[in-house]
Amino acid sequence: MKKIFIINGGQHFAQSGGKFNKSIVTWDQDYFTAENGFEIKTTDINEPYEPAKEVEKYTWADVIIYHTPVWWFGLPHKFKEYLDLVFTAGHKNGIYFSDGRSSENPEINYGTGGLLHGRSYMLTTTWNSPETAFTLPGEFFNQTSVDDGVMFGFHRMNAFIGLEKLEGFHFHDLEKNANPERIETYISDYKNHLKTIFKPKSKTNENIRNSNS
Repeated sequence: MKKIFIINGGQHFAQSGGKFNKSIVTWDQDYFTAENGFEIKTTDINEPYEPAKEVEKYTWADVIIYHTPVWWFGLPHKFKEYLDLVFTAGHKNGIYFSDGRSSENPEINYGTGGLLHGRSYMLTTTWNSPETAFTLPGEFFNQTSVDDGVMFGFHRMNAFIGLEKLEGFHFHDLEKNANPERIETYISDYKNHLKTIFKPKSKTNENIRNSNS
C-alpha cells in the first residue's frame, strides 16, 4: 500500500487565506481513497504541530506531496519555518544523518547523507504569474521553468534528504484570471495528473492474489 504524506504549505497571511491550496488537498483526498489502495496522512502548517511527530510522518511515508504558494519567489515564511524545525528534529533521527562528506575528503560527496532513499516527493505550486511568464521570450523569468528556476533550491533540498523527484504540477494566474472555467480545467488536469503519477492498485490482481492464498 502506498503511504502518502500531504503537506499544505498555504499560509494564512494578509490577503492570502490559503483557500486554493486547501482545495488541492481535498482533491488529493478525493483520489487517495481506500479503494485506490492508498493510505494518507496530512499536515496543515497553519495548525499546531510537533516537529518530532512530523518527522515520524516523513519516515512513515512512501511519497511526500508538498503544496505551496510562491510568495516573492520563495516559500511562505511559516512553511519555511516548518521545514527548518522538522528537518532539524530529523537530524540523525530519520531524515538525514549528515551532509554526506567525510573529514578525510571533505571536497566530495556533499548532499549524500540523506536517510529517505527509496522514497519520492511531488511538488505543486500556485502563482499569480501566468505560465507564459516562464515560457515566452522576453518575459519575466527568461524562459526558465518553475522547477529549474525559483524552485531549484527546494528540489535540491529534497535530494539532500534522499528523496526522488516525481513530476509536479504548477497552477498559474490564480488572481487576475481565476475564472470558474479555468479552475474547472485545473481540477480535471490535476486529477488526471494524480492518476498518471499514482496508479491505483489493480483490484483484479488483488483478487487473484487473494484467491491463490
